[in-house]
Amino acid sequence: MGVKGDVLDAGVGTGRNFIHYPKDSKVTGIDLTPAMLARARWRKEQLGINVDLYEMNVMEMDFPDDSFDAVVSTFLFCVLDDEHQLPALEEIRRVCRPDGEIHILEYSISKSPWRRFIMKLWAPWVRFAYGAEFDRNTEQYFDAAGLELVEAKYLHKDIIKLLVARPLPND
Repeated sequence: MGVKGDVLDAGVGTGRNFIHYPKDSKVTGIDLTPAMLARARWRKEQLGINVDLYEMNVMEMDFPDDSFDAVVSTFLFCVLDDEHQLPALEEIRRVCRPDGEIHILEYSISKSPWRRFIMKLWAPWVRFAYGAEFDRNTEQYFDAAGLELVEAKYLHKDIIKLLVARPLPND
């Protein structure tokens, strides 16, 4: 995953990322959904790892400024409405140390006509079942949130992308 040190897993969900974090990292996970956190606690116990888990809103975190070396968000922004994208990114930037990195794994609507057609066909069901959208285009809010896009690459076809950002210096 390329992260180290004090790591925040924002939108930890069921804890599927736990196995990818370095053993010497201090991992903190937050999620707004008690059922997801219960599954993350179960996974934590099964793996025998040390992860601090909190029920917390990504737009109103109870952590001090500059608390984490890295922030990871896996498919969180696809469930945040457009009006919540910027506040969530600003809050993630606030808790990320100035020399830290932010890794966001996200969906992207495909440019392939066939994949795009299938995604648009599935979109109402995905929205109903998961509250997710394929076309949030989260990186459009980076500048306003004080983030610099360092890397953007697709991990699966042109539908799952990794965005790596850094906090811009405060003026």
